[in-house]
Amino acid sequence: MSKNLVFTILVIIFVFIMNISKAQDNVAFIDLNIVFDNSNAGKAVNNKVISQKKKNDKNFKALKKKFDAEREKLITQKNVLSEEEFQKNLKELENNLKEYNLKINKENKDLTEFQLKVRQKFFDDLRPILEEYAKKNAIDVILKKENVLIGKTSLDISKDILEIFDKKIKKISVE
Repeated sequence: MSKNLVFTILVIIFVFIMNISKAQDNVAFIDLNIVFDNSNAGKAVNNKVISQKKKNDKNFKALKKKFDAEREKLITQKNVLSEEEFQKNLKELENNLKEYNLKINKENKDLTEFQLKVRQKFFDDLRPILEEYAKKNAIDVILKKENVLIGKTSLDISKDILEIFDKKIKKISVE
């Protein structure tokens, strides 16, 4: 019986020591959106994206206005044109509409791809900063804030990383 008692005590001590060592892991979390949206480089890219969106919208509105004018013109000419000529013009108008939609889709796709490339470049630039910060501050794990259900606000390193990121990264450039 004494062997079982000694074994049980050793197991309890082992589990207790393991729990203490796990409790000493240093964990932090970061809100990547705060760093991206508030960094100087991130703001510059966001402004570029907003500017391009406005430019695209302006171009799309102009194309839509042109398309609507052509459609109205064709409708007013319906009684004047022969059925064959009307169908030919209608088909041309439909082709123009397809081209218009393709152009819109391409512009939106290009802008989305640009945003994805910028985000990837941002993460690539941020990774060494996080590694250095973790090493310097003895942090074992850095989690994304959106993956944390609840945590002490003192574990949030977003502002610290934002300051470091602004000092080290002046521009996010994408080829």
